[in-house]
Amino acid sequence: MVKDYIYERCLTLAKFIIENKATVRCAAKEFGVSKSTVHKDISERLIKINPHLAKKIREILDENKAERHIRGGLATKKKYKKIS
Repeated sequence: MVKDYIYERCLTLAKFIIENKATVRCAAKEFGVSKSTVHKDISERLIKINPHLAKKIREILDENKAERHIRGGLATKKKYKKIS
């Protein structure tokens, strides 16, 4: 069984990601844990804790993955706009 603090962290991370449509990186920064920890919590542990919540998280992660090339392009554009 999952330890209590891990259980709580998984649910807290899931709630944050759903409310903010946050990325793994954003959630990791917000909670002061590594991206690997966030990813393991929400993709592996959450399924055992709350499968319904895990399904919602998977939809958000898939959406973020589909949009990441757009975000990357915008970040690059912003970076070079500052330099000019």
